Amino acid sequence: MTFAAIRPGDWNVPLFVHVGGAMLLVAALVIVAAAMGGAVRRGEGALALTRLAYRALLLGVVPAYVVMRVGAEWIVSKEGVGDASWVGIGYSTADGGLVLVVIAAVLAWRATRRGDGAPGGAGRAVVVLAGVLLLAYAVAIWAMTTKPG
Repeated sequence: MTFAAIRPGDWNVPLFVHVGGAMLLVAALVIVAAAMGGAVRRGEGALALTRLAYRALLLGVVPAYVVMRVGAEWIVSKEGVGDASWVGIGYSTADGGLVLVVIAAVLAWRATRRGDGAPGGAGRAVVVLAGVLLLAYAVAIWAMTTKPG
């Protein structure tokens, strides 16, 4: 008979910080993708949507990334599982994701500086980068929940 493993109570706060930060990160990326996607379609309010996407990147994605990453380091130090393959998947998606977030933020900033309000190619690139990030974070979420290998 197999019983469920009970984690020590002092792991609850670091795990909550990590999971909460990850949830905020994914939610902010969905806002970025939706707002910039709407702006790219050149509907009314394209400039407002472009600015919303840019602000969501700066005020949502970046702080959520920091919270997620701090929580990840905190919980890994508590659990002592730094060499597990699923932790490596999380680290690689987080580190590569940060590079893509910085690129997306620069492109979103450039899209807000266009005079006609349409985000152009920079806006389309932000939508693609947000989609790639969401896909990568879906893989990381899968790895964190199933713990393969």
